[in-house]
Amino acid sequence: MNRLIDWLPQHIPASQNAKVSVVHGDYRLDNLIFHPTEPRVLAMLDWELSTLGDPLADFAYHCMAWHVDPSQFRGIAGLDWRALGIPDEADYVKRYSARTGFAIEGDWNFYLAYNMFRIAAILQGIMKRVTDGTAASAQAIDAGQRARPMAELAWQYAQKVDR
Repeated sequence: MNRLIDWLPQHIPASQNAKVSVVHGDYRLDNLIFHPTEPRVLAMLDWELSTLGDPLADFAYHCMAWHVDPSQFRGIAGLDWRALGIPDEADYVKRYSARTGFAIEGDWNFYLAYNMFRIAAILQGIMKRVTDGTAASAQAIDAGQRARPMAELAWQYAQKVDR
């Protein structure tokens, strides 16, 4: 986490600083309601983290699922996407770019590392509540123990960014 805290601000893709839009803040598959028979989203839930920000950071949060194992944290890495009706990430990113006009510029791995860092920080906060005795959820200790592996995965993606 300390390496990421130092590294992330120094590697923000310069080309993205000018792009600002409404961002969801927690845009992921399980915050979407899908049409029961058509391949389209009907609604997005859980808007309390919404703000103005970088739309690619928000979209990368959503795409982070393709890189995270389901046993680690809400990921779909390693699953049979085709059988589940989920496109691979490259096709999904291409569709996003075509629909929004946002080109995926800069380094996509920066955005993945950033969002994995965000999740690791949230998980660390949960573990702090566990150690303080204030965690309300029975799953809190399990969630808190996922912080380090998520931070390590974030660092792996950070190391893929072109310098």
